[in-house]
This record gives sequence, structure tokens and C-alpha cells, in this order.
Amino acid sequence: MGGSPHLDRLAWATSMAELIRCAWAGSDPRMQAYHDVEWGVPLHDDQKLFELLTLEGAQAGLSWRTILHKREGYRSAFAGFDPAAVARFGDRDVERLLADPGIVRNRLKVESTVANARATLAVQEEQGSLEAFLWGFVGGSPIRNAWRTLREIPAETADSRAMSKDLKRRGFRFVGPTVCYAFMQAAGLVNDHVVTCFRYREID
Repeated sequence: MGGSPHLDRLAWATSMAELIRCAWAGSDPRMQAYHDVEWGVPLHDDQKLFELLTLEGAQAGLSWRTILHKREGYRSAFAGFDPAAVARFGDRDVERLLADPGIVRNRLKVESTVANARATLAVQEEQGSLEAFLWGFVGGSPIRNAWRTLREIPAETADSRAMSKDLKRRGFRFVGPTVCYAFMQAAGLVNDHVVTCFRYREID
């Protein structure tokens, strides 16, 4: 016999609440959902990689929670993160975006997104895809770490420094080594869930 839908949802919510997560997920439902479903899952789609690189750059000086709560605003403002569409943005688009409360209204960050879209098209032309270029920094396969606490996790690595240097050479902005490592963690180039987190063994 089927149970009560309300009780089934309650049981699911309770079981999710009892899961052991990375501490940074906190108690915010949106942060927890992002941690449980997206963070650390290997991404191989150019448009999603461009989105994540943009959002990680936008986070600089802010909290990820702030950016996550504005993600839909970013998707609307930046044409669903279609690099070809964003690359066509001009000065009038930049001024429009600086008046958009759905994103972080920082001129340098807005202009960097347009510049990064154009740089992405150049990478796709040269390398075949943004995915092939970015995954090349980890040899094409995720690096599986085994951290026990958040304190052990580095802010940057040799791989993220190499990625940052090459991206900057290609005209990308807001791609320092720390931003690049946060991107690598989020896009699944590295598995940095702590070993006690329920997602650590679920992600290949």
C-alpha cells in the first residue's frame, strides 16, 4: 500500500537533513542542494563550464551563498551563458547589466564575463572545446583527494596555478589561482568532498 505523500516527503527531508555533508554546505537549503547534487560532479559541457567559471569569478570577495542565490539572475542576464551570445555584448549591454539587481553590479566583473566569453570562443577554435582545454590540466580525469577536514583543503594548487596562468595569457579575467581551484572543485576536476561526506564515494 502507498504511504501518505506528505509523510513520504517528510521522511525524505528528514533523511536528507541527517546526512553527513561537507561543513561548508551549512543549513541553507539551496547550499545543501547545490552540495548534494552539483558540487564536485565532473562537468563536460562547454556552456556549463563557462557558467561556472563566470560564477566563481563573480564570487571573488563575496560568499558563494550570495552568488548561488543570484544564479538565475545571472542566467537571465547573460543569455543562459551561451558564450557566442555573450561575446556579442557591447557597451550598451554592459550598462544595462550594471543596472540589473539580479547580478553583482561590479563593472570589472561584468566586463570580464564578456571578455571571457570571447576568450572561450578563441579556445574552442584552437582546442576544439573549452572542456578539452580545461580538463587537460588534470590529464582528463578527476583527481580524487582524501581530506578529512576542511582545514586540510588547499586554497590553490600547482594545477590551479598553471590553469590561471594559461587562462590569463589567453585574455581571461578574474581567474586567479584561488578562483581556478574553486572552479576545479565545483566542476569535478578534483573531488574535494571530505571523506566523511556522503557524496565522497558517490562521485566517480
